Amino acid sequence: MATSTPFVSEGEPHVDGQPGDLIFVIKTQKHATFERRGDNLHTNVTISLRDALVGFSIDITHLDGHKVQVVRDKVTWPGAVIKKTGEGMPNYENNLTKGDLLITVDVDFPKGSFQEVDKQDLIRILAQESKQRTYNGL
Repeated sequence: MATSTPFVSEGEPHVDGQPGDLIFVIKTQKHATFERRGDNLHTNVTISLRDALVGFSIDITHLDGHKVQVVRDKVTWPGAVIKKTGEGMPNYENNLTKGDLLITVDVDFPKGSFQEVDKQDLIRILAQESKQRTYNGL
């Protein structure tokens, strides 16, 4: 992604003496962990089903190397977004303000199947009625 930033009348003067515009073209490279959207940073984390049900703690290494700790002690559903206020990028006009870090949670479900006794234990522990719903979620 490229962004052009013009600085009006800051370039070299033309032959007739009028200075031209100085234009900076900033190309943003794709990062392996983060994506910038405005002042906000976005990333994803994958947690186990166990962590999704009982809570978890994870440290995310920020662009400048400091650790951002994410702690959840309650159920976290797939697609949940956790916001860490002020952990985004500095604002272009005001470097004193920062955006947020938005972390989307993916849940890694176990592969395979359970024994019948394990299924009954899960049903008992979760104490939740079976519920299905069809809808247009687009």
